[in-house]
This record gives sequence, C-alpha cells and structure tokens, in this order.
Amino acid sequence: MGLLILIAGLLLFLGVHTLTTMRGLRATVIARLGESGYKILYVLVSFAGLALIVWGFSIYRATGWINVWYPPVALRHLVLALMLPAVVLVVASYIRGRIYTTVKHPMLAGVKLWALLHLLANGDLGSIILFGSILAWAVYD
Repeated sequence: MGLLILIAGLLLFLGVHTLTTMRGLRATVIARLGESGYKILYVLVSFAGLALIVWGFSIYRATGWINVWYPPVALRHLVLALMLPAVVLVVASYIRGRIYTTVKHPMLAGVKLWALLHLLANGDLGSIILFGSILAWAVYD
C-alpha cells in the first residue's frame, strides 16, 4: 500500500512540475484561473504530492521493504562525499555567482546529482522508484 501512495504522490508532484514545461497548456490554465489562481493551485497540488510521497515512503519503509540489490559499503562513503557538490549546486541556483553563470541550470544539475547518488546508495524498490522518478523528471526537464 505504501508504494501505491508513493507513486500517487510522485504523479501529483512531478505531474504539476511537468506542467511548467508545457507552455501552451500552462498558458491555458493561467488564462482560466488567473496568475494567482494558477500559483495557488500549483502550490496546493505540489504540497499534496509531497505529503503523499513522504507518507507513502514511510509506510513502505515500515511495512514492505523490498531489496533489489545491495550497494557496497564503500559506495556509501563516495555518495556522502559527493552530496556536498549536489547541495552547492542547488544553493547556487538562488545565489547569483560564478556557479550560476557557468552551469546552465544549477538546480536541475543538483537534483540530478542528488537523485543519482541516492540511487547508488539505496538498493530497495521504494528508493529506486522515488529517486529514479525524480532523476528521470530532472533529465526530461
């Protein structure tokens, strides 16, 4: 049951974030709801999706853990070391500096690195679905 809630949350969260890439559909929604209505709906759907992701993943971890592969311990140390650049990239998207001007989309680069590192460090099905979906979305966007 936890995986289904997790997947529903991912569909909501990533679905509404994908809407921003579809300029025509986004413009139609804004025309119907207005700019403020669109932003309010965007925030509410994103928050509902995030809540479902957290709730579903917590249920999955508590009741239905399914191991797919077992990552080596050394890989976890490498992942911890590489999380710093992922966080720096995400922060750089809000701070105008050399990283922001050099990297085309520092937020997406940071999310891609973060998701990839979590895929390497976690070999269970729920983590693969969660981080794989976020990585796929970031590559698409």
